[in-house]
Amino acid sequence: MVVTGASGHIGANLIRELLARGYRVAALVRQSDLALEGLNVDRIRGDTLDPGSLRSAFHGADTVYHLAGYISIGPGERERLYEVNVEGTRNVLAACRVEDVATLVHFSSIHALDTRPSELAVTESTRLLEDGEGSDYDQSKARAERLVRANDSPALATRIIYPTAVFGPHDYHRSLTGQAIERMAKGKLPMLIGGGFDWVDARDVASGAIEAAEKGADGDRYILSGHYCAIGDMARDIHALGGAAPPRLSVSPGFA
Repeated sequence: MVVTGASGHIGANLIRELLARGYRVAALVRQSDLALEGLNVDRIRGDTLDPGSLRSAFHGADTVYHLAGYISIGPGERERLYEVNVEGTRNVLAACRVEDVATLVHFSSIHALDTRPSELAVTESTRLLEDGEGSDYDQSKARAERLVRANDSPALATRIIYPTAVFGPHDYHRSLTGQAIERMAKGKLPMLIGGGFDWVDARDVASGAIEAAEKGADGDRYILSGHYCAIGDMARDIHALGGAAPPRLSVSPGFA
């Protein structure tokens, strides 16, 4: 097994679950390997933008979990998002074909799907966003997924994973979700945003991804979700667990 993005939040949990199930794991590491400390994994220095390092990492692997990506909701990041998320995925697909990898589990995002209007259910059949829809991050994930869906190699089977908002342990580099939860706990949010989201434990995402690889079929797509929770309810739960009291002011998502 090879995991790209092994140092990230989901990657750290995925590697631990793979090890618990008895798999031998190789982790593609670009910079920090803090998330891998104390784990019996093969650390391979590489980058999804370096095709040679990918081929070396994937050599002899049966399954690749592709989690490496760039997340940003700020302005001016379009070029970097497309470089890492789209071209990086293109390189991963090419390396899988060259190295005869049997299964690629690609981590997309719930934000790659058209979630409008919000009152409708989102399913694995919901259409992908088109260019010009959603944020630059959303579009980059949708483009990357299209590359995976277009895979025409009969020797390479694919699965696509859509996590919702991920929280949980081993968030060593503080994901955006982790940062928000931490700020709530420390009383550093001046106001709350109305509405809510679907939240899923990173350990459940890890287990679901492995089940998809082990039991799924070529081309399968899986939304890995947990439970809906309003932002205000989450803030009150955090307060009940010892965190700061929630802000009294709440604004609409549009105003925010």
